[in-house]
Amino acid sequence: MSWLTDFPQLTRSQLLDIRKGLDGAYRDFSREYGELIESFFDPLLAFLIWFEKLLLATPWWIMIAILLAITHGAARSIKLTIGVGVSLFLIGYFGMWEDTMRTLSIITVCTFLSIGIGIPIGILMSRSNRVQSFVTPILDIMQTMPAFVYLIPVVMLLGIGKIPGLIAVIIYAIPPVIRLTNLGIRLVDKEVLEAADAFGSSSWLKLWRVQLPLAMPNIMAGINQTIMMALAMVVIASMIGVKGLGQPVLKSITNQYFTLGLLNGLAIVVLAVIFDRVSQAYAQRSQQHLGNRHD
Repeated sequence: MSWLTDFPQLTRSQLLDIRKGLDGAYRDFSREYGELIESFFDPLLAFLIWFEKLLLATPWWIMIAILLAITHGAARSIKLTIGVGVSLFLIGYFGMWEDTMRTLSIITVCTFLSIGIGIPIGILMSRSNRVQSFVTPILDIMQTMPAFVYLIPVVMLLGIGKIPGLIAVIIYAIPPVIRLTNLGIRLVDKEVLEAADAFGSSSWLKLWRVQLPLAMPNIMAGINQTIMMALAMVVIASMIGVKGLGQPVLKSITNQYFTLGLLNGLAIVVLAVIFDRVSQAYAQRSQQHLGNRHD
């Protein structure tokens, strides 16, 4: 009657057999299809390398001017634009410009891919309760699974490099934009939708002209959180060969270089603040423009 006092569990040999079986199956899969999957991502890898080289080859003052123009165009705030300019200058002054450009390149690509994949999935979830019930548990797993776990299957399948890091960052960062796109569309006032139906709007026209504009604050909040999570994943992704600000931080941890880790960590914070303030300001301006247009 030991089961009354001891929790029933598999024996050590049974657990070992299960682990060997699963590990062997995944190893066989990676050997069989690894090269094919890797070749599928070759165009994306070529674009990543080209984009990174473009940012590194662009003179620093031109790059700062471009980023300031984007900031001012999105936020229309002189204070924010000046703050971004000073922060970027200090990043370069302390010798972190190249690593910052590498981080900026991969975060930019990750953000656009997350938006391009996440918003359509969020739209599908908002249109179908069945899709929502299927996707929600997957998002729960993606958001609660420790970030290091993402690296294991990706590295086994694709090795070490930019693409495995990119995939790991996207898996970690994409859930917020999916969830908040779904939520934003579902929160659109039913009376507004009924009015659109009364005017004879098609399903896609109603989505494009009514639901997405009204859901934009939630969608922008999701994009904002996705960017923040992608930046948080940069240090972990550096463990599998993603160059940028994460590698000096990792080096400072292994060698106990406090100042190196602090400076590069602050550079990541600066990028996060820039992305955060610009995306929030753009969302507020878009909402004000929408409200004025409806008035």
